[in-house]
Amino acid sequence: AALAARLPARTGQATTLVVIGTDAALTKAQCAKLSGAGHDGLARAINPVHTMFDGDTVFSLATGGLGAPDGPGFHALFTEAGTCVTRAVARAMLAASSTHELRSYRDTFRSAFPGSSSRPTP
Repeated sequence: AALAARLPARTGQATTLVVIGTDAALTKAQCAKLSGAGHDGLARAINPVHTMFDGDTVFSLATGGLGAPDGPGFHALFTEAGTCVTRAVARAMLAASSTHELRSYRDTFRSAFPGSSSRPTP
């Protein structure tokens, strides 16, 4: 009962879908690892993430146009993929507009944006 009281009213309406694409040549297993790095990026940007009530997921694809990276190249690719996902989520949140039911971050915290009124919109 205590847990149920803490669940958001809009359970199941907060799914985040991510697609990571690269022109490196990666195996299926390496694409799975790349998706894992994307999930790390989601976890840095969203709390809670991967609940039983959403469908947060990351898909990865590789075209192979540049060939296979070496060990340090793989590491850099995976690291940057996670960072890119984190930044993309943050940018999307900052760019989002309010709807008739939900207020955006921008409208809730107007003073955080240069040139905007410090008063929230009604």
